[in-house]
Amino acid sequence: MGDVKKGSEIVWECLIQEGVDVVFGYPGGAILPTYDALNFYPQIHHVLVRHEQGATHMADGYARATGRVGVAIATSGPGATNMVTGLATAMMDSSPIVCITGQVPTSAIGGDAFQETDVTGVTMPVTKHNYLVTDVKDLAYVFKEAFHIARSGRPGPVLIDIPKDVQNDETEFIYPTEVSLPGYQPPAEATREEVARILELINSAERPVILAGHGILLSGAGRDVIEVAEKGSIPITTTLLGIGSVPDSHPLNMGMMGMHGEFACNNAIQKADLLLAFGMRFDDRVTGNLKTYAPNSKKIHIDVDASELNKNVRVDVGVAADLKTVLNQFKDRVEAVDRSAWLGQISDWQEDTSQRDILSQYTGDILLTPQVIREIWKANDDSAVIVTDVGQHQMLECQYYDHEKPHSLLTSGGLGTMGFSLPAAIGARFGVPQEQELWVIAGDGSIQMTITELATAVQENSNINICIMNNGYLGMVRQWQQLFYASRYAETPISGPDYVKLADAYGMKGYRVTRFDEIGPVLAAAKAHDGPVLIEFVVEQEEMVYPMVPAGADLHAMERRPHAQFANAEM
Repeated sequence: MGDVKKGSEIVWECLIQEGVDVVFGYPGGAILPTYDALNFYPQIHHVLVRHEQGATHMADGYARATGRVGVAIATSGPGATNMVTGLATAMMDSSPIVCITGQVPTSAIGGDAFQETDVTGVTMPVTKHNYLVTDVKDLAYVFKEAFHIARSGRPGPVLIDIPKDVQNDETEFIYPTEVSLPGYQPPAEATREEVARILELINSAERPVILAGHGILLSGAGRDVIEVAEKGSIPITTTLLGIGSVPDSHPLNMGMMGMHGEFACNNAIQKADLLLAFGMRFDDRVTGNLKTYAPNSKKIHIDVDASELNKNVRVDVGVAADLKTVLNQFKDRVEAVDRSAWLGQISDWQEDTSQRDILSQYTGDILLTPQVIREIWKANDDSAVIVTDVGQHQMLECQYYDHEKPHSLLTSGGLGTMGFSLPAAIGARFGVPQEQELWVIAGDGSIQMTITELATAVQENSNINICIMNNGYLGMVRQWQQLFYASRYAETPISGPDYVKLADAYGMKGYRVTRFDEIGPVLAAAKAHDGPVLIEFVVEQEEMVYPMVPAGADLHAMERRPHAQFANAEM
C-alpha cells in the first residue's frame, strides 16, 4: 500500500522516481497546486524562465547534452501554447522532453473558461504522444508511460495536461515498475536476410559513402560506425545533427553534406555506387533535388523509425532497428577492400576546402564570422560544448569549428528555430560538468528572439559565454535576397540594443569586439569569468555562406567558395 497524496504531490514524486533533479518552468493559475507542492520537494531545482518557449528549449538543451529526459512545466492557455515551438523543435530533432501543463478544472473543459486551450489537440502534431489526465488515479501510470515513450525508440517530446481539480484530488500513490504498451514496440535488430544483403552490397561496392546522421549519437554508435568505415576504407559525411558522431579530424570524415556542405561530400554522394544511411532521414537540405539525388547508387538505410524508410528516398535495403545493434550484427564481416582510387578522387575534391582555410586566416580590417568562430575553436579544447542558433552563423560554425566528441554541438536542425541557442545553453549547463566550457554562437536576429532569458542566465549564474555575430541583418534571409531577389533587402536590415549596455543592465559582463586583435584577449577574459558573459562581435554585413546548393537544385549544382569573397581580402 502507498501513501495517500494529492495529484500535485504525485507530479513531483513521479519526477523523483524518474531521476529528475531539475525542471524549467513558469507558474500560473491552472498549475498553482503543483507549484505549491514544490515547496516540499527541495531535491528538485526549479529554474524560473522568462517565457515558456524558453522552458522547452532549456529542457531540450538539457536532454541533448545528457541523453536524459528534460522536463518543462507551464500553466494552461497561453502558457501551454507558448511551448508549441519548443515541442516542435524537439519533435523534429528527436529530443526526449516531457512537458507538464496545467489545465482548467475538468468541469470547465469545453466551456471556454479563462485561459482554457485544448493543448492536447494543439500539440498532437508536434509530440510523440500526449495525455489529458482526468482521473488522479491515472496520474502515476501516465508519468511512467510518458518517460518511457520520450526516451525509447526514436526519442521525442511528450506532453501531460493536468486539470486543476486533478492536481487537488487525492489517491494512493504507487509508482509503477513497468509499462504495458502492446502497440508500441521499438524494433531491435535486423533479420539474417537483411544482414546478408547489407554485407553483399558493402563488400562489392567500389565507391561507397557513409551518411552519418543524428541517430548515431542517439544510439551511441559512433565507435561502431568508425570501425565499419576503417575496415572497409569507406569515406564518411555527416548531416548537421550528425556532427560529432565521428571526429572531424578522422581522415575518413569529409565533413558536412547538403545545402551548405563541402564540395567533396556532395560530389562523393552524387558519384557513389552505394550509400550507407545510418540514422538519418534524407531531409531536403541534405538531398537537394530528389530526382537527381545519387542517381547511380544502391542505398542501405538503417533507422529506428520505420516511417523514415522509403519516405523521401527509395532504398534497396531498409532496416527499422536500433543502429548500434545492427552495426554490431555485421561490422566484423565487413571486408578490407582496396578503395584507394575512390579515396584519391575524394582527396582531389577536398582541395576546395583550401579557400575555407584562407578565409579563416584572414586578418584584415573587417571582422569576419569565420575567423571569429575559428578563434573560438582555438581557444577551447575538445570537451567544449557549442550551442548555436539558426542562420549564417550556424552554417559557418559547422564549417569552421572542428568537433571531435559526441554531443559537442547542440543546434536546431529540422525546425530551424531561431531563438533556440540561449535557453538551450542554459538548460545544457545543468547537464554539462562545470569544468567544461559552454559557448553560445548566435546572430543578432536570432538572439533577440529569446533575449529575455539573459535574466534567467544571471539568476542561475549560468557559466556560459554568449557570442553574438552582429551584422545588422537577418543574414541568411539577406543572402537569399541577394542571390535570388536581385538584392532587394525587404525587411532584413535589423537594429538591436547596445549589447554591452544590455549586459550591464542584466548584471553580467559584456564586451564588444570590432578588430581581429581583440578576439583573443576577450575570449580569455570570458573563459576566466565565473558566470554568464555576453560578447558582441561586429562583423562584415554582407557575408555569404559557401558552398551553397539552391533550394530544390541538384546536389552537384553547388555554388562554390569564390577566391575573393571580399574586395579587400586577397584570397
